[in-house]
Parts: sequence; C-alpha cells; structure tokens
Amino acid sequence: MAEHDEETPRQGVGAERELLRELTRQMSRDAAPDVGQVVEWLGRRTNAEVGLLTGGGVVAAGTAGFPRRMPDWLARVFPRLALGDLATAAEQSGGLRVRCEAIGPRVPHPVLVVIDSSAPSEESRSLVPAACGVLAALHATREAAAMSRSVRDRARQLRFAVLSALMEGQPFLARRMMAGAVPAVLDAAAVRVYLLRCGPVDRDRISETYQDAEGFHGPDLLVRCPVYSHHLICVLAADAAAPRGHREVLLRLVRENPRYTLGISGTHPLAATAEAYAQAANALAVARDSPSRVADYQGQSPLVHLLPEREALAWARAFLRPLSSAPRLTINVTRLATDVPQAGIARLLGISRNTVRAHVRRAEEALGTDLNDVSSRAALALALGIAGHPLDAGGDVERSAPTLEELFRAQPAVVWAEAFLSPLREAGHRDLDATLRAWIGADTDAQRAATSLGISRNTVRARVRAAERLLHRALLSDTGSGVHDLVHALRISQDTPVLTVA
Repeated sequence: MAEHDEETPRQGVGAERELLRELTRQMSRDAAPDVGQVVEWLGRRTNAEVGLLTGGGVVAAGTAGFPRRMPDWLARVFPRLALGDLATAAEQSGGLRVRCEAIGPRVPHPVLVVIDSSAPSEESRSLVPAACGVLAALHATREAAAMSRSVRDRARQLRFAVLSALMEGQPFLARRMMAGAVPAVLDAAAVRVYLLRCGPVDRDRISETYQDAEGFHGPDLLVRCPVYSHHLICVLAADAAAPRGHREVLLRLVRENPRYTLGISGTHPLAATAEAYAQAANALAVARDSPSRVADYQGQSPLVHLLPEREALAWARAFLRPLSSAPRLTINVTRLATDVPQAGIARLLGISRNTVRAHVRRAEEALGTDLNDVSSRAALALALGIAGHPLDAGGDVERSAPTLEELFRAQPAVVWAEAFLSPLREAGHRDLDATLRAWIGADTDAQRAATSLGISRNTVRARVRAAERLLHRALLSDTGSGVHDLVHALRISQDTPVLTVA
C-alpha cells in the first residue's frame, strides 16, 4: 500500500463543475441530492466500482458491484484514513487498482473507495477529487443540519427546564441554569401565561418561527407542553417597561386559524408562574365556546390565599407529614398526580406508567387515601398549595391543628364558595347545579352520573361544559385545578353531593 502525492490544486475543477451542474438539474426535478447520487455518477463516468464508507466503516453508498463487506486490504488501511493519518492511499492487487480518499476536515473521516480493473485514464483520475469535493460539501451540509437540529433540541430542552423552575416557584434557579446568559423573561417583575391550543405540528412551527438566536423568544418564553400535545405554553413579560412581546402575534394567530383557542391568565409575579398557568388553563376551557376563541381568566382569587394562614398551615403540615419521609421522586410524582394524568406524568418525567403507579400507591399508603378519588386529590392539592413541598412539612405538628371541615368554616372561605357557586344558583341553571353535584359524587365519571340522574352521558358532559363557561373553570380537561375548586366550593357550602354512586 502506498500513499499518493497531493493532486494539483486545479485538477478536476472542470469535472467538479460538471457534477455540480448535473446535481443542480437533479435538484430541480427531485429532492436535494444525496451521497448515493454522487457515488453512482462517479461509477458511471469512470466505469469503476465506487463506494463511500462512513467513519465507522459502514458502506453508506455503493455501486452494484462494490463489496458490501470491507476486504482485508482495505481493513488494514481504513483506520489510518478515517483518523486522518493518511489523506489518500492506493493499492494494486489481483489485477484490481484501488484508490481511497479521506473526505472532509473532521475525524472520523468518511472514505471514498474506487476499484478499477484497468488503469484509469487521466480524465477518470481527475473525476475522483471532483467527486470528493462535492461529497465533502454534502457531508458538511449534513453535519451543519444535524448540528442545527441538535442546537434546536438543546434550546427546547433548556426552555422547558427554565419553565419547570418557574413552575416550581424558583426563578433564581432558572437564572442559574443560564450561566449568566439570562433571557429577558427572567428579568420580568410580572408575567402572564398565554396557553395556546393548536395542532402539534403548528406549535413546533410557531415556536421555531419566533425563536431568537439565543434559543428564546425575545422577552418571552414559548414552550411545547410535554403533557398535552396540542398546547403551547407562552410566558409573556407583563412589565410596562418590557420590550414588546408576542401578545399580538398570539391573538393574530387565533384570528387567522379557526381551530386555535387561547386562554390568558392574570398578571402574576415571576415566582407565581404555576398559578398563572392554572388560570390560563381554566381560561382556555372558556375560550373553547367563546366567539373570539380567546378568554381572559375571570375567576376569584385562589382559595389557598384566603384561608386563615396559621390554621391552614397547621392543617396542611399535619396532612402532609406522612409524606415527608418518602423518596423525592415519590413526592414529585404525587404533586403532579393532583393535576396531571398518570400517562402525562410518565411522559413528563421520562419514566414508565408502571413506575408512576408504584409511586402513587406509595403515597396513597402513606397518606391513607385513594388518589383516584377526586375529593382526595383536591385536598392533597390544597395542602401542597398551602405548605409547599412535603419535605417542608416534617416538623412538629401542632396538636391543635384543625380539620379541613373546621378550616372551611372560616368566613373568607364561605364567601369565596358562595361567590364561586352563585352562577349555578341563578334561575335556569338548577339542572347544572344538580348535575355537577352528581358528577362530583360519581368521581367525575359522566356515565355513572348519568345513570344516577336518569339522563344520557352526553347530556351530563354538555351540562358540565356549560358550567365551565359560568364558573370560568376547566372541568372536563385533565388539568385538575378547576375541578378542585368545585369540590372545595361544594364542601365549604355544605352542598355535598346528594348522590354518592357506589
């Protein structure tokens, strides 16, 4: 095996231009050219067998007679070519002339192999570097495209990580993730969450269209929801001094696309992004039946902020204390299980559904409750909203900790519940009131509620959907917070379900 001298710099330029012209014509007829077309072109022009091997030694493309497995003579020299020790090599063996050329500047190099049964002509020799030049360009284009995809994927992952930190109420952690390159949204004193419902393909296109060079969206943050494939979560800076964001863009998209809907939260501090998201999710349910397909959140202040602070904290710590010794993953799964279906939790955390179920069962055993029961989930969500993380609830529990029923007798809670339920008490809505009570009593199972009321399942769902518009809450979705509010309001008002379906 002997190493060839370098080619003359201008050698093969005409052939390379001819190949480029041919590939350009091919592009005008079909898709962009691939390496197989170049290999086939070189084989036809040189009447030789030609193959392109990846840096790992796999035949990426080859003419019909090119060996599918690497011959011994090639196996000996290939590592040196792939690793850059040789730029080109040639051998004559058994009446065959073999020429190998490493392609591109990066290791491991792809290697072009030409096997000829006769001495190549001067023209044929000039075609090899011409093909190598085009292959190097195609390889570089592919590498750039792969790198671009990788950068987009990393940016998407980083945006989700930032959103996760904000949803946990930790904007400082979100800033630390950025290693100093802090996006404008993390400097915002206040934000609003816009929850856009659109197609999965559309949300990817929207997110990429308005992405800046840093992988963010100017002063805002647009994140594909990892649980609901039709949702794009948009955290928009709400400061008066903040740069103009994407509010008008989102509103225009909804106007122009009849299948889109948009739910908008109130203004919240950055650390309360989770509360803003819950409001946007409730508003999205109302937007579905709004003529404009856009709805601002119009509900009352959250119940968690109205309960007497000392008593509420005592109850929440007592409720959560059995979870304080559970593994952190169990706690994280349990927090999510109050609002997110188990299949969504599995996608969100990258674990199996069986693993999710195992963690939920562990939490249920510790708490002595059944989280399939909507009232139990609502109580757990309220306790978490009051006390925060269960690990913070491991201290001494006051012996005078009230029960939840006692806590709900506080005047602010009673006023809240009356205001929440008042739209159902108006003339003409008694059927909705009775249906919601039966629906909650049946653990939000529309068929069981329908059986108890003697009506159809579709009628139950239609009435619950009508109640969504009146209460400004998402009840039929899996987001959870709207149903929790309904459960608490019924319990506070002592308007417990008149029917408990076995």
